[in-house]
Amino acid sequence: MSENNSFLVFSGTSTRYLAEKICASLNCPLGNLVVTRFSDGEFAVSYEESIRGRDVFLVQSTFPNSDNLMELLLMIDAAKRASARNIIAVVPYFGWARQDRKDKPRVSIGAKLVADLLSVAGIDRLITMDLHADQIQGFFDVPVDHLYASGVILPYLQGLHLKDMVIASPDVGGSKRANTYAKYLGCPLVLCNKTRARANVVSSMQIIGDVKDKNVVIIDDMVDTAGTITMAADIMKEAGALSVRACASHCVMSGPASERVQNSALEEMIFTDSIPYANRSAKVKQLSVADMFAETIRRVVDNESISSQYLV
Repeated sequence: MSENNSFLVFSGTSTRYLAEKICASLNCPLGNLVVTRFSDGEFAVSYEESIRGRDVFLVQSTFPNSDNLMELLLMIDAAKRASARNIIAVVPYFGWARQDRKDKPRVSIGAKLVADLLSVAGIDRLITMDLHADQIQGFFDVPVDHLYASGVILPYLQGLHLKDMVIASPDVGGSKRANTYAKYLGCPLVLCNKTRARANVVSSMQIIGDVKDKNVVIIDDMVDTAGTITMAADIMKEAGALSVRACASHCVMSGPASERVQNSALEEMIFTDSIPYANRSAKVKQLSVADMFAETIRRVVDNESISSQYLV
């Protein structure tokens, strides 16, 4: 690998736990960055070491609240003004990604707005994981390295040695993702057809496919209130499934999610650590993506291909 002094890794406040693991994998220190907070809620960032002429990697997921995004924007701006050579935003969880199109009149496209904010602030590259919609990459005019949590989730599923495994998608929109898992693992695919009463509220759900006497694994990109995933698990269990597990890239887990998961038919809920989670449900297990992001950073620094990292 290139000499460590050619690049530096810094972290925002909320994703420091992951940045520390990334730096441990890279065998480099985490850069010294200070966030000063004022009594009115405003804050400022400052680099406490020279970054002139360096490749600067800024690790920060942009999950709510909006301070995480604003902190990242200030980190980018400060790096640009401090004469960094390249500014690479490492955003394991890209927030606002569910707003990727106009699905009804007079609404914003939040994902495009966030992309514009990051670009105007001054990033030269984005490294992210499991965007809610792949086409969000096209919202950027800079290179986007789009990683997939399947790199850590698939080996975990293989290690379970489940017989009669079936992969399920909790909705039709996630069928492509679930299908790639099913093909890789060589097992059948089941779909759930859901209708929503409103955002975060599912009114009804039907299973398309056979789950009787099967070990079902539901695949999704994120779990927010856990209403869809727990309803799917309960319905599949009622339909004769031997066990139901769920895997998702991003552990949003807001509101009643932890209680729902704990009280559901799910055997376990598997996430990555792209978003911090306080383990309020004993069924939740987090797999670390630190090594995957560290290897991507190493390859970007050394101008190597990252595509060989992808399992699917």
